[in-house]
Amino acid sequence: MLLDFEKPIFELEEKLQETKGLAAQNNMDVSEAVKLLEERILHLKKETFKNLTRWQRVQLSRHPNRPYTMDYITHLTDDFIELHGDRGFGDDKAMIGGIAQIEGQSVMIIGQQKGRNTKQRQYRNFGMANPEGYRKALRLMQLANKFGMPILTLIDTPGAYPGIEAEERGQGEAIARNLKEMFLLDVPVICIVIGEGASGGALGIAIGDRVCMLENTWYSVISPESCSSILWRSWDYKEQAASALRLTSSDMYKFGLIDRIIEEPLGGAHRHQEETMQIVKKEVLEMIAELAKLDSKTLKKQRTEKFSKMGEFEENQIEKVS
Repeated sequence: MLLDFEKPIFELEEKLQETKGLAAQNNMDVSEAVKLLEERILHLKKETFKNLTRWQRVQLSRHPNRPYTMDYITHLTDDFIELHGDRGFGDDKAMIGGIAQIEGQSVMIIGQQKGRNTKQRQYRNFGMANPEGYRKALRLMQLANKFGMPILTLIDTPGAYPGIEAEERGQGEAIARNLKEMFLLDVPVICIVIGEGASGGALGIAIGDRVCMLENTWYSVISPESCSSILWRSWDYKEQAASALRLTSSDMYKFGLIDRIIEEPLGGAHRHQEETMQIVKKEVLEMIAELAKLDSKTLKKQRTEKFSKMGEFEENQIEKVS
């Protein structure tokens, strides 16, 4: 899948490969031409990704080649043991979690999982968890809390599942309970938006001591398409909606809603999966080491204070002149 703004880069890369191929076939020295093309590609990449619009970053966050939760688990951890079920209704395939080790450090990893083809997407419910998914996540967090393991949540969802059956089983209550209980956890909690972070579906596993976003992700109360359909009765204004929502990682950092932006390799995570996952691994280990120095009382206090400050504003009073 090639996004519109990536096409000029792709065309130059194709030209570079053609040049190298012709040179190999005809035993020619084209080092100067290759060097010029490589410089042009690098410059174009820098200019393109430096000036992406908010909507273009939304498109990148949804790219099917981006690493998903299971990719991170597979490549970054050892001895992953997946745990199933909420002990009340069933096992939600959109929310996965379990115990693993990262460089010898035991962690509880929880995250939403999408699918790469139609069958997988249906199986994972497009990454949209039901109430039992959030209850499973809470069960695993409480288990980690019991055994003193740091918790890592990976967020990538278009939202909690909005179906009637989800509402019947208490979707709102399940998410609200997670919000409350995550504030009370005694262990370090690290939350990373690795793709889409939509609404309460994302927030239900995103109350942490460190909340981070990968560079080309978004985090908002509503998706641009849904916002557009409400305000303009059409999805045609999704780009304007994305701009108005200010939902990118840089926006969230400026607002003080996240603690850190994790930079992606030039060209995006979808083109550099391995490198991106190694960057995330390094960041996670650094944050775990940093938070391990704090006792549970301090963790809970700082966590509560951080989220309590969100949304505060000052109102300037203008005195009336008689």
